[in-house]
Amino acid sequence: MKMGSLFTPPLLLPLFCLCLTLFSPTHSTDCSSLKLSGGKKQYSNCTHLPTLNATLHFTYNATNSSLSIAFSAPPAKAGGWIAWAVNPTGTGMAGSQTLLAFKNNGSMVVKTYNISSYSSIVEGKLSFDVWDWEAEAGSDGKMILYGSLKIEESAEKLNQVWQVGPGIADGHPMKHEFDKANLGSVGELQLVEKLTPSSPSPSPQVANANSGYGLRVTQLNVGFWILGLIYFIVFM
Repeated sequence: MKMGSLFTPPLLLPLFCLCLTLFSPTHSTDCSSLKLSGGKKQYSNCTHLPTLNATLHFTYNATNSSLSIAFSAPPAKAGGWIAWAVNPTGTGMAGSQTLLAFKNNGSMVVKTYNISSYSSIVEGKLSFDVWDWEAEAGSDGKMILYGSLKIEESAEKLNQVWQVGPGIADGHPMKHEFDKANLGSVGELQLVEKLTPSSPSPSPQVANANSGYGLRVTQLNVGFWILGLIYFIVFM
């Protein structure tokens, strides 16, 4: 054994730090404080939306360019409605492709609206495929809107819009309020995490409990190789 090799911090320290980095757990969003009141589905990500006491749970599946969501918010009044939308052409309400949920004769109903302008809110087919839409009333007074939609391939972010309203009249949603919270219910939904220059590249996030497994195996293999190198330097 070469005793001098035990005292080579400039060489060993970077290798040790690199090894720690490789064995560090991958980043994941903590959704423990944002559990859905219905709780029947699981999602990879969740976020508090900045207005209307709303939350969004979502899973982005990069392999088939789909997005599964659970939007939760309290309606403006009893008998009101909630809505979540993607706007492929802008950042506001006009152009929004909308899923809207409300209670009708005791049962939750979901309808789709292609909002071409502020004066035209007509029920109709959306500009992209959407499936598995349903809704439920939570025990906390919120409604939960579920759905899956096809998004543009390789999209990294979406323009999202969310809203709540006071009721339904003749089968049509009544106008929402125009308070600051209502007007501010727009924003970007980041599908792919932005990286700093020093950050490792994450594996694509998919709707699969085993997502990222292959990356972690690769990290472990490299980590063991570096540990072997450190052992060789220290003890040989």
